[in-house]
Amino acid sequence: MTVDTIKPDDLVLICFKDRKYLKRIDVNSTFNGKGGSIVFSELVDKPFGKKYGSYEIYKPTLEDIIMFGIKRDTQIIYPKDAAYICLKLNLKSGSQMLEVGTGSGAMTLMFSYIVGPEGRVVTIEKEERHFRNAKKNIERFSKFSNVEMINSDIFDYNGSGFESVFIDVREPWHYIGHIQELIRPGASIGMILPTTNQVSEILKAFEACNGFGDIEVCEILLRRYKTVSERLRPFDRMVAHTGYLIFGRKLSI
Repeated sequence: MTVDTIKPDDLVLICFKDRKYLKRIDVNSTFNGKGGSIVFSELVDKPFGKKYGSYEIYKPTLEDIIMFGIKRDTQIIYPKDAAYICLKLNLKSGSQMLEVGTGSGAMTLMFSYIVGPEGRVVTIEKEERHFRNAKKNIERFSKFSNVEMINSDIFDYNGSGFESVFIDVREPWHYIGHIQELIRPGASIGMILPTTNQVSEILKAFEACNGFGDIEVCEILLRRYKTVSERLRPFDRMVAHTGYLIFGRKLSI
């Protein structure tokens, strides 16, 4: 069995009790936290998934990177929602998809990982400040060179033939007509909105354009439990409402 070992410049997840830290291995640096110090050079060529002193060291998952590595200047989509979004958009290796509203780039990274090196993600962000931050996040954490980033208004983009589209902007109903032209018949469409009045507006837009079917509105709630065998109980706080998810499919008129 091949053992995955830590190398210089690797990302590592450092866990101490309920605290987690995402760090890059710099052999000239030391990590200092509540559990003491770790000299990074001493971790080189040691295996992931072991305890070093008071800390557990793991190879980070994509969820770890999104939750602890992404620099946010917009609210990111929680993993509980992100996984369902990818399922509903039918993303797989080789998929060609469009994202409208890059934000901080967290979903872009997830889309990139799922479609793989044979796939393509075109992501469009109108706000230059968000675009610059997302570009740094994607360049830092991306695994594949399959993301095309565009800093423009969606109305200025005229690509076509996408298998799916995800929209994360404040008023998506303004863009439905144009987006309808960018995706192929049967393509999946998804979006996230924080309030019910926004959901009502997008449903009205779907009805007006008469170009989408199989409409679904839902939300996902997540409750975690304390992992103490003698007193198993939920945490006092839970990740409840984070947004309404809306999905549909393009109809051929």
